[in-house]
Amino acid sequence: MPPRPDREWPRPRQGLDHGAPPRGRRPRGGCSAALPRAPQPPAPALQGPAVSAFEAWLPRLRELGDEVRRAVGEVQRSASASALSRPAGEGVGDVTFALDVVAERAVEAWLERRVDPLSLLSEDHGWRHRGGEDFDHGGPRIAIDPIDGTRPLMAGLRSAWVCIGLAPPGQGQPRLRDLSGGLLVELPLPGQRQRRTLWAERGGPCWLERAEGEAAAAPQELRVDPDDRCDHGLFCFFHYHPRQRVDMARIEQAFFARLEEHEGAELRACYPDLYCSSAGQLALLALGTYRFQADLRAWLPGSEGAPLCKPYDLSGALVVAEAAGVVVHAPPAEGHATPPLDAPLDARTPLAFLGYANAPTAARLGPHLLAAIDAWRSS
Repeated sequence: MPPRPDREWPRPRQGLDHGAPPRGRRPRGGCSAALPRAPQPPAPALQGPAVSAFEAWLPRLRELGDEVRRAVGEVQRSASASALSRPAGEGVGDVTFALDVVAERAVEAWLERRVDPLSLLSEDHGWRHRGGEDFDHGGPRIAIDPIDGTRPLMAGLRSAWVCIGLAPPGQGQPRLRDLSGGLLVELPLPGQRQRRTLWAERGGPCWLERAEGEAAAAPQELRVDPDDRCDHGLFCFFHYHPRQRVDMARIEQAFFARLEEHEGAELRACYPDLYCSSAGQLALLALGTYRFQADLRAWLPGSEGAPLCKPYDLSGALVVAEAAGVVVHAPPAEGHATPPLDAPLDARTPLAFLGYANAPTAARLGPHLLAAIDAWRSS
């Protein structure tokens, strides 16, 4: 038994070797030397819990996100909004603006320092590999959108996000559902004092860290509330391209008409918002700011040539939001099935999604959205 804390145990005298007889004293039995000790078996090695790929890589992913944040913040303070919003080219996933170029350079610098095998998907380059010519290198498969929300950020309207998702080592290109962890790093507006970082491992808790400058508070577990209210909150339909706004408005109008008729919703307290950031939309659902978000652009007619959500846009945000308790579905298929959101993890595949603040909200609002879509289809 361990000693009691209120009892002082006798200490050995200094200078004694407690494995041999004291000096000047013969051992019992008349022997002139101490008996040899029996060999002791080695102590068993202590094995801690296995560390997942996301846990092992999280410090390096946070380093990547923070380096992008610092680079973007520095150029925002020194360049005009007009200069930063100038198109610089066409990337794999979207138009590349001058501000995106700064973020991509930060990603390049981080990647050049890596000696570990990995695959990296970025907006301007698609998949690249270190340690092999394909995914068969034994390292993680990482997707990053360096700035998700470039347009509102460069216009000085609201913050954007570095969106990073990690899939463990595996054969071939991963899918969204292969992601095991996600990280969101807020890119604040110039003059914005506080910023947020969210991360989660699939199936585990979601963590929120608030920081001011480089000083961060202790992270807190983030969990959505259980409220299923259908008013007094932000219920958002994302409509971007003018060609799609009429169809989106018809679905939106039918949806809110049903909430008013069947749920008694106070429509003047159903607030809209238009946030040009897929990762940001999921972050606001996890933070409790949004109650509902529909991005049907890729699912509606007229999507050709329009900017659309792609899997890399929301890779890590999907893991973060679902770990916080957000429900994310693909749009309804035949027979009103709303499958889990999944797609190849790339920068090309058009993606539409529905997000609900929690499971009770999905159960209450989902049938009305499906009925509104049916009404639009038959109109």
